[in-house]
Amino acid sequence: MDLNTHQSGNTGGSEFGSGKGEGLYRWLSTLPAFLILLVVVLLNTSHAIHAQLLLFGEAQWQGYYQLRIDPKAPACDPDQDIEQALQRMIREQNEADDEFDLLASDPLPPEVIRQSLEAAKADCQFKFDRYNGIVERITPPVEAYRALEKWVADLGEFRMIASGIMLAVLVLICGGTALLRKHHISLRPAATVMDYRVSAFAQLLAFAILFYSMASFKSVALSAGINVRSEHLTLLWIWILGFGSAVAICLYQIMKVPSEALPGGNLGNAFLATPLYAIFTLISGSYFLLNGHASGIGIYINQMMELASLMLNVALYVLIGMLLKRTDLAQKVFDVFRPFNFRPEMLAVIAVAVSAIPTAYTGGSGIFVIAVGSLVYLEVRRAGARRQLALAATAMSGSLGVVLRPCLLVVIVAALNNEVTTDELFGWGVKVFLLTTALFAFYAFITSKKDDDQSRITSQEPVWPAFFAALKPLVPYVVLIAVTLIAYAVVLAAYLDEFSAPTILPVLLAVILLYERMVDKKNRRSAAAHTDEPEKPTLFANLQSSTAEATVHIGALLMLMGTTMTIGGVIERAELMTLLPAEFSSVWMAMLALVTILVLIGMIMDPYGAVLLVSVTIAGIAYKAGIDPIHFWMVTLVAFELGYLSPPVALNHLLTRQVVGEEEIRLSKLETVGENFWYRHEKILLPLVTMATALVIVAFGPLAWASMQSSA
Repeated sequence: MDLNTHQSGNTGGSEFGSGKGEGLYRWLSTLPAFLILLVVVLLNTSHAIHAQLLLFGEAQWQGYYQLRIDPKAPACDPDQDIEQALQRMIREQNEADDEFDLLASDPLPPEVIRQSLEAAKADCQFKFDRYNGIVERITPPVEAYRALEKWVADLGEFRMIASGIMLAVLVLICGGTALLRKHHISLRPAATVMDYRVSAFAQLLAFAILFYSMASFKSVALSAGINVRSEHLTLLWIWILGFGSAVAICLYQIMKVPSEALPGGNLGNAFLATPLYAIFTLISGSYFLLNGHASGIGIYINQMMELASLMLNVALYVLIGMLLKRTDLAQKVFDVFRPFNFRPEMLAVIAVAVSAIPTAYTGGSGIFVIAVGSLVYLEVRRAGARRQLALAATAMSGSLGVVLRPCLLVVIVAALNNEVTTDELFGWGVKVFLLTTALFAFYAFITSKKDDDQSRITSQEPVWPAFFAALKPLVPYVVLIAVTLIAYAVVLAAYLDEFSAPTILPVLLAVILLYERMVDKKNRRSAAAHTDEPEKPTLFANLQSSTAEATVHIGALLMLMGTTMTIGGVIERAELMTLLPAEFSSVWMAMLALVTILVLIGMIMDPYGAVLLVSVTIAGIAYKAGIDPIHFWMVTLVAFELGYLSPPVALNHLLTRQVVGEEEIRLSKLETVGENFWYRHEKILLPLVTMATALVIVAFGPLAWASMQSSA
């Protein structure tokens, strides 16, 4: 996932100043978001807890499943008089006998009736014995335990009902926070008075369209004569109130421009400083309004609610990235490679390859760049790399892991497409990862400069002792991770995979932060340890600051995801995909056309919204053209990453600019004055060439292989 900030630098926003006012505002915006994310973690864990409670109950009380619910007494009579019942049935049989009914069955002999009555009485007695046995076993401890177990089970049901409402509230809280802090995703940060005012006016129009669309959607739903469920109506009211409040905020921002805004400005730059979600809303809103379908945007944004659980996991992954940023784990991993004094190109390759693993566990490329991008840049620069190469490595650091387990994007692909499974996609993802890593290494080395290698600082210390010394600080982390994962496996029978990662990783990182705090306090108490470094924050402070930072990124990301779905709605309703031929002359032509379209989609849409669009429009065309589903989705994922690295948007590069700072970008341009075209634009060209080559190989390599196999 790719995030960029609408305003670089201080994310606190100029309206709020500093001190107590800012602290109060931060808590008002982050505490609700933190509580929602905490509830999501608890609800996601509830099914594992419930399963373990059932197993424990069965172990304590055999047949616990019978004790969970109060049994109903059998309706039969265990004390029934057989002789009376026999005489009654014989009498009823004789009265029903009709000598003119030629098809009537012969009367049953009394002995047969008696045997039937005795068997029924025995069965009734058995039912009463079982009922009495269950009632006797429902003791006060059982009643207390089953009350707890049922409460946990109800949490799982509540999750299914409340996920949509929690997602809507989270989007509005975090989106409103990003709006107030001027932190929404745009192509460039706002700098001038005109930038701020044009941006605020565009957002006002966008929220006004969203408000009107949701109000129209509610009116249509209520006037359709169908029964609208209370949770759906509540959801619509939440959207209406939230978008209405956002209109008021934008109106205030038009009148109140930040004091640090530069005078003047021009419309071209102001347009680039307008958040992408506002631009997408204005485009889709204009289409739907001109076509007389005012509720269209509301309908497509509400589609997010159908995937509420996955979207909430996206928010959790953002929080995971912010927690990872506050640990020393990434720094210690890079310390392991420092003794080898690698060439800048080699360290850049290592950084990109190693970064793929946390990228997969943080759900997407943008989160990792935000969390660790600045560290990647500094480490590659420390190895003597030119700034353009370091910027390229930072942008690429979040791109290779999206095909590895347990990346959420692949999980969404498998959830929306029955033709593929996560195991198949992740299996081929490893091969794609190795290919792209090799290509990045190839291009980085063939474009290396001797000046970089000569400028790096060489160390005279022995390599292996320093290497093993750097490994030692990682041992406690390995132990902590192993103990935490074993605890989950033993206590909850939950194992770290693509489904449990959003729930387990926040807890795991909290454990690591707590450990680092304890070690820091121990070192400070030691008389021999004197350091000028600031004291590590408490776990509570880390959670608060992580949530504060995650809130604006969640708001920016989810708002962009929601509005890109409306762009997908425009493409779908305008039937733009029908412009593609229903049949292609060959699978090669089909692949060429699809690759072009997928890259274009990746250039303008966020990955999750793009997957939704491709699933309902392009995937079927690819399958009909004879492209294997696994092959198609591997091509799609690589094409998306190429799109995220491609101008004019190039979201991964915008993120890199955010984390390294404008000054480094300026210096990178000064550093390459007089160089050839490649070195002046290496930060863009190196990732582009790498991913473009990978895309060509992934797209057409299997087709060429299949063609050779068939002709052999």
